[in-house]
Amino acid sequence: MSRNYESLHDPNAEYTMRELSAEAMDVTAKRGGGRDVEITDVQCTMVDGNFPWTLVRVYTDAGIVGTGEAYWGAGVPELIERMTPFVVGENPLDIDRLYEHLIQKMSGEGSIEGVTVTAISGIEVALHDLAGKILEVPAYQLLGGKYRDEMRVYCDCHTEQEANPEACADEAERVVDELGYDALKFDLDVPAGFEMDRANRHLRPGQIRHKVDIVEQVTERVRDRADVAFDCHWSFSAGSAKRLADEVEEYDVWWLEDPVPPENLEVQEAVTESTVTPIAVGENRYRVTEERRLIENGAVDIVAPDMPKVGGMRETRKIADVANQYYVPVAMHNVASPVATMAAAHVGASVPNSLAVEFHSYELDWWSDLVEEDVIEEGYITVPEEPGIGVTVDMDIVEEYMVDGETLFDPA
Repeated sequence: MSRNYESLHDPNAEYTMRELSAEAMDVTAKRGGGRDVEITDVQCTMVDGNFPWTLVRVYTDAGIVGTGEAYWGAGVPELIERMTPFVVGENPLDIDRLYEHLIQKMSGEGSIEGVTVTAISGIEVALHDLAGKILEVPAYQLLGGKYRDEMRVYCDCHTEQEANPEACADEAERVVDELGYDALKFDLDVPAGFEMDRANRHLRPGQIRHKVDIVEQVTERVRDRADVAFDCHWSFSAGSAKRLADEVEEYDVWWLEDPVPPENLEVQEAVTESTVTPIAVGENRYRVTEERRLIENGAVDIVAPDMPKVGGMRETRKIADVANQYYVPVAMHNVASPVATMAAAHVGASVPNSLAVEFHSYELDWWSDLVEEDVIEEGYITVPEEPGIGVTVDMDIVEEYMVDGETLFDPA
């Protein structure tokens, strides 16, 4: 019987419920077959991509290392360092238990949502890579197997003239014809020339017409060759969002993303119910509890969690399971490096209701150089059969593009 287990049953011990839950997570179980492995360290470093990618590595006494990634954000590396003592000495195969252990340990520091969940996500992704390597299975197998061998990727497109509808249509055609993508996304929160007061979130008629023009020209240009979504980045009032969604109903819009700010669930629900234009939301919600409310309240047509931000691979799988009960598809938001992008592909492969994974870095010519393997080819990711996530980070590229002041990982 472990010391922690004994202390839980000491009638003279005084525990709050929070402390009791945290201590309960410390109880470990032995196992054979060479699977008694212990975590010895957790390290992270940031790479200066189109976002500051936070790469995470979990080291073990077996000499096996798992690599993951957390969504970018101030304070994430410090939180990972803060949590490292909570997992050192633990068995990395206990992914669910360690995830809940970290949630409990960090409950006083905001593990309901925000950067604390994001930091935990980075460790959780690395644990999937590590567990897969220990057990010699691909990460999707840890999530229950796969529904598909390839994961569709949608390309987040940009142009120097983002407010020019024709330029957007030209770029859409180029990405489809030259890069091979059959799924795209463009921004709609771009200047139209009619703005008076952006703070009130109100769209004037000229702004509505301008956004509809972008939607019309892009969708007409690629038509049946590609699905096209449009992102609003939480920019509009409820009334303006309803008007915009109504005006684009006649076009082939894959989805309209984040038309209103994320905090008020009732407003989000009202906007979604007001239109037949599909509405996607989810990247600014955390864990299955928050995403569940969107789904159960009918506030989304497509749920869009960001895997290395929302809680990690298993948490995203749980979100997809809830969504599947309501026949809601999942399109994972993703602004990550090849590490978390491939991890998201494993998740997408393991759930039936997966639409696509976002790719936000097609303009960054060294994105694919960060890992030794090919990741995206002709708009799809072939889900690897190698153990773990299936990518090998090129440390020379990490060193070349590290954020100033960061240090390189210790060798395995």
